[in-house]
Amino acid sequence: MSQNLVSRYHFSVDWGGSRNGFMEVSGLDIEIEAITFREGSSPDDSFKKIPGLRKYSNITLKREITRGNNEFFAWINTKQIGTIERRDISISLLNEAHEPVVVWRIKNAFPVHYYGPALAAQDNGLAIETLVLTHEGMRLETN
Repeated sequence: MSQNLVSRYHFSVDWGGSRNGFMEVSGLDIEIEAITFREGSSPDDSFKKIPGLRKYSNITLKREITRGNNEFFAWINTKQIGTIERRDISISLLNEAHEPVVVWRIKNAFPVHYYGPALAAQDNGLAIETLVLTHEGMRLETN
C-alpha cells in the first residue's frame, strides 16, 4: 500500500462556528458547462463544443446535535431581505499526525437549506442535523 494514500474518514471543517466534529461532508464538486454550437455554413452534421462557465455543487455538512448548540440553525436565520451572513470555509483531509494533506477553500458560502433530525421513538441512533451551503468558488491546496 502506498505511503501517500489518505483515508477519507479523518477530516476537519473550519466554518466559523464551534469546533464540533462533522460526520460527513459532500459536494466538493466542480463542473464545467459545455457550450454547444453549430456554424450555419458548416457542412458537418454535428455540434462543436467549447468550455463554458464553472458550476459548483452545493456542499452538505452533517453532524450530530449536541445540547446547547444551535449554530447551524442560527446561521441560516441571519438572512435578511437580500442578504445573509457569508463565510469562507476550509475543509481539510488530515493524515495520521492530524496535519492537513488536502484543503478545500470555499469562498463566500452561505446556507440554503437546513434539515433537522428525523425523529423516531423506536430508533436508538443519533439525532443528525444537516446544513446545505452554496458558494462562489473553491480552490484546492495540497501539502
